[in-house]
Order: sequence, then structure tokens, then C-alpha cells
Amino acid sequence: MTQRIDYFFGLGSPWAYVGLEPFVDLARAEGAEIVPHVIGLIEENGGIYSKNRPPARKAYWLTDLRRWAARRGVSLRFEGREGLSDIAPAGDLVIAAYLRGEDWLSLARAFHAAFWGRAEDIGAAEVRARLASAAGFDSAALEAFAQGPEVARRKAESLDLARGAGVFGLPSYLVGGELFWGQDSLPFLERHLKGEALTA
Repeated sequence: MTQRIDYFFGLGSPWAYVGLEPFVDLARAEGAEIVPHVIGLIEENGGIYSKNRPPARKAYWLTDLRRWAARRGVSLRFEGREGLSDIAPAGDLVIAAYLRGEDWLSLARAFHAAFWGRAEDIGAAEVRARLASAAGFDSAALEAFAQGPEVARRKAESLDLARGAGVFGLPSYLVGGELFWGQDSLPFLERHLKGEALTA
């Protein structure tokens, strides 16, 4: 039986960007189905946005992020990010692509790389339209669908599922009631998918 991974992530999470390809490779190697849920941090479950962290923790977060980005072979650009638009509409397009049976993953890749690798303003309508079109999507149709009730309903359902599962940070992976937080937990996710015991 194909295992299902409920994948909770956000385009605003650099960790989701850094860990995306290793996660996709793992899921494919294990023959697992990825079911995407685009959400934000769940603060009532303990999620803390980086801007709200103490300076020492924020500094370490940045150092660790740069280390992982180097290990994963992805570029991060932190300069020129002032004044960028709300990226929620870009996330809605990813949800729309999934619900329409299109390649949501290629769109998520395009947005992640633009936002984190090049500091592009993916919240701006013209930027996300350009990126979606370049990735092979009908950007106008996707935008129209993203503003409809199906996407709104999906967002609410994803948030409810995440809250109930105990998700707080991103990315998180849920398999058969077992929750894994952070791209650095992928080795544990792999062992779980293989049916190995994770605790003594």
C-alpha cells in the first residue's frame, strides 16, 4: 500500500526551500505519495516566527540556515528583501495547481527559488504570473481558480489538520499519525517509511 505523507510547508519558510529536493527524492525512493498543505506557522501550537525570536537565537538560526543551504547546494539571498509583498497569493497558486491536478511541485520549486534564491517579489501579481507562465502554467486560469471557494476551503482544512496533528513549525511531515518537524528530521522520516523503529 502506498504511504501518504501530508506535507505542511510555506513559501516563506527557508527551511522548506532548503529541504525540498531531499524530501521529494526520499518520497519517490520509498514510493510515497506527497499531499501538500500550504500553511503558516501555528503560533498557538508553539510556532515562533524568526522576527519574534531573541537576537541570539535569531543569529544562530541564520548561521544554521546558511550551513544547511551549503550542504543542500542551494543559494540563499537575504539582501534586497525589504518591502517585499505578502507572499500568501503565491501559496494560493500552489494550492490551486494541486487541486486542478497540475504539477504543484514545479510551481512550488519556481516560487521557492525566486523568493529565497533571488529575492524576487513573488507576492506581486506580475511576478508570480511571469513565474507561473515560465513554469508552464496558464497563470490567468490559475489566478482565477486560486480566488475561488475550493482553495479557501482547502486552506481551512489544511490548517485544521495541522493544528490537530500538533504541527507548529515548517516544514513538517505527517505519516500515519507520526509527525516529523524540520528538514533535518528527514533521516527519521526515511526510517519510519521503511517500517523501522524510531525509539528504544
